[in-house]
Amino acid sequence: MYQTQLHDDEFAQFQRWIHQTAGIDLSPAKKALVASRLSKRLCHYELESYGDYFNLIMNSRGAELQVALDLLTTNETYFFREPKHFEFLGNKVLAQLPKERAVRIWSAASSSGEEPYSLAMTLADNLNHGSWEVIASDISTRVLEQARAGQYPIERAHNIPLPFLMKYCLKGVGFQEGTFIIDRKLREKVQFHHINLNQELPDIGLFDVILIRNVMIYFNRETKAQVLQRLVPRLHKGGYLIVSHAESLNGLPHGLQLVSPSIYLKP
Repeated sequence: MYQTQLHDDEFAQFQRWIHQTAGIDLSPAKKALVASRLSKRLCHYELESYGDYFNLIMNSRGAELQVALDLLTTNETYFFREPKHFEFLGNKVLAQLPKERAVRIWSAASSSGEEPYSLAMTLADNLNHGSWEVIASDISTRVLEQARAGQYPIERAHNIPLPFLMKYCLKGVGFQEGTFIIDRKLREKVQFHHINLNQELPDIGLFDVILIRNVMIYFNRETKAQVLQRLVPRLHKGGYLIVSHAESLNGLPHGLQLVSPSIYLKP
């Protein structure tokens, strides 16, 4: 019989680790969620306590550490989430960008791919030239694998505008019935990277738009400021940084101008 209770001192270990690693603040209300998500790993290794599992991942420093990180990060997303951002992109941003270079957009918390593929559909539909790319990144390797495949249950398609659905998505048949897949040519325009925003960023160039939506709500003020210090220099002058409608950069040092709620311009 395995011990399934997550004690306060064990939970505190996971709280400190996830904050140091990913910048995420786990409130006491998340204790039951942590216990639930990690319980199968205790059974897998036949461990008697969550403390034993914590020691295991700290000593492994390898694949199991990433498994635990994947389990404890939230990846809720869907196609064309917060549609006003995509309307702003299509109606305001793309028309004013210079034509002499490629348009580059970074989905900095891409989860299982719905956001970057929504961006790719918007770019493909608005730009006659093919000179654009979407960079997508996440801290979770598990969701990045799903994103690269670009295949989803058919019920996930309901937020995709019908013209985009017909043009950029293929309905699964045979053993793939009940799913759809993003068209290969569109998938090839999206590059996925494993990036931790809480660490020094790799050299992935400059961007016209960076989306970091529904992520900052998990960070404390200090971590938010540090993440912004890493992201803002990656924007071209005149570029945009977009957070979710539930988030704000008020009171944080960033040097950006508020254009409309959740949308900021680099002057």
